[in-house]
Amino acid sequence: MDTKKQLIQDIQNLLNTYDGITPTSINPELLKFLDEQSLKDIIGNLLDQKESFGKNEDDVLWLEQFKTK
Repeated sequence: MDTKKQLIQDIQNLLNTYDGITPTSINPELLKFLDEQSLKDIIGNLLDQKESFGKNEDDVLWLEQFKTK
C-alpha cells in the first residue's frame, strides 16, 4: 500500500474511534489531490481534537460532582 493510501486509511480509522458515531468510509478519490503533508496535518488535527475531547469530557464529569441535586 502506498503512503497516501495508508494515510487516508489512518484518517478513516481515527474517525471511526469516536463512540456513538456511525462508521465512516472515505473514498480515496476524494482525498487523492492532497499531498502527504496535508494528509498528515489532518491526522494531527484529528488527534488534537480527540485529545481535547477527552479532556473536556473529564472536565464535565469533574464539574458534575458540584451540581446540587
